[in-house]
Amino acid sequence: MVQRPSEPFHRIYSTPEPPSQIRVPRLLKPVAVVAALAAAGALGFLVVPDADRGGGGEKAAALGHLHGDRGEQASSAPMVTKLPSPCATVSEATVEQALPKAKRRQDGNSTLTTCTYSEGSRWLRVEARLYTPDNTATPVQDAASRYDERWAQAQSTPLERTIRLEPHRGVGDEAYRWFRTEGGPDVVGEVTARTRNAVLTVSYGERVPDEGERYEREHAILGRAAAVAREVVTALNRF
Repeated sequence: MVQRPSEPFHRIYSTPEPPSQIRVPRLLKPVAVVAALAAAGALGFLVVPDADRGGGGEKAAALGHLHGDRGEQASSAPMVTKLPSPCATVSEATVEQALPKAKRRQDGNSTLTTCTYSEGSRWLRVEARLYTPDNTATPVQDAASRYDERWAQAQSTPLERTIRLEPHRGVGDEAYRWFRTEGGPDVVGEVTARTRNAVLTVSYGERVPDEGERYEREHAILGRAAAVAREVVTALNRF
């Protein structure tokens, strides 16, 4: 587990090898920079910007967390008070659009819920974790720590599995998106976000045997995961 520095900040943050071209090689040089920063005790947020998708703006938004954004959030919006039932954060219409004949599995308790929808070679998984004043004195800070841990885990995944890993705006208080290969021809688009004292992860996966088509499917797969994540945030904030 990556050790967090003394002052909280955002680390720039529900398997076979992919092709060696396109975006993956662009990660190699920043990794050396991250290693040097880690040795100096000042590890920052690694961003893989993409010129045609406004990467610079997302990097600036992520760096904003280095200037105390979390402290401001801690004193503003109300906290999430409880988790809805595991499969109640995504509407039936959304599930029907993504996976019309999906089978559903769910599990959960008062602090952790998971719901998985599967249809053939496609699947959607939603996980929500809640920190409340009943079990911690610092629920928002604990949720931020959990978010940082998930980001660190994503960073430590071998580079050959990651196609895209970068901050993502517009979902909760902070979020990142991750597009990777997983389990043979399977590709996964994942969005992890924090909304106040809750952390959620939405993963959407498809089987895409053709290597070239995997990159073509990136936008659609990540877009679906992000849309569901926004819906989950809305549902959590009602409680």
